[in-house]
Amino acid sequence: MHIPHLLFPVIAAPARIASQSDAGGAITAGRAGYAIDRPKWKSDDDGVTVQQAQKALEIIDLGRKPYGEALRIQEERVGQCHDGKVPDALFLVEHDPVYTLGRNASQAEVLLSEAECRAKGVEVIRTTRGGKVTFHGPGQLVGYPIIRLGTNAREAVRYVGMLEDVLVRVLDEFGLKATGDKHNRGVWVGNEKIAALGVRITGGVTMHGFALNVRVDLSFYGGIVPCGIKDRGVTSMHRSVQDISVDKVKPVVVRQFREVFRYGQ
Repeated sequence: MHIPHLLFPVIAAPARIASQSDAGGAITAGRAGYAIDRPKWKSDDDGVTVQQAQKALEIIDLGRKPYGEALRIQEERVGQCHDGKVPDALFLVEHDPVYTLGRNASQAEVLLSEAECRAKGVEVIRTTRGGKVTFHGPGQLVGYPIIRLGTNAREAVRYVGMLEDVLVRVLDEFGLKATGDKHNRGVWVGNEKIAALGVRITGGVTMHGFALNVRVDLSFYGGIVPCGIKDRGVTSMHRSVQDISVDKVKPVVVRQFREVFRYGQ
């Protein structure tokens, strides 16, 4: 896979997982923040139902890990999911500081030089999700659902909306009024993004996911054009919620994820 040249060296993400559905599928990605390695979707109109309803969900807390290591764990799990060897899973993790560039990211959206990134202690990695450039780091709760979707094409868009719904519900429990945005996917508090989404679907199995700012050093966002959006801001829960921490938010995310996606306990 050709990786476009950036202004400074970028660590390439591991090659994407090959599957039967990849072989004849086109790659699509948009500003909406998702990429689909598209199989031959069914075009029936009998409604959209997420296939994992009522099934088991495994919660896997990775603690804090570098982005590349977590990505390898995801890819391994996706392969196992394709083979039917494991149940659906939700991985939770905090990353070391990193700027990740999705399939639509432009080199101009990384505003810092290589030396400036190194001085700031932040990696730069081009990855396989949809969307543009974002930041991951300590104090941010990242969720990677590895789940099986249905084969109706509308499932992909519906899935992104369900992720937004999970996070809106979580924020509501902490007293924050948040909304999704169908044009700039993610979760917003007023005119500021508090959670970014970027997913990939291959062979009907999801990877990548969401990043919720809980207690994040927002100065890192000054080094990028977050999600390619210049006229809106970025925020974090700690600016409005006292004594908030990732550990306090995790169980709420898990509970709301189970409820929205209709998993059993």
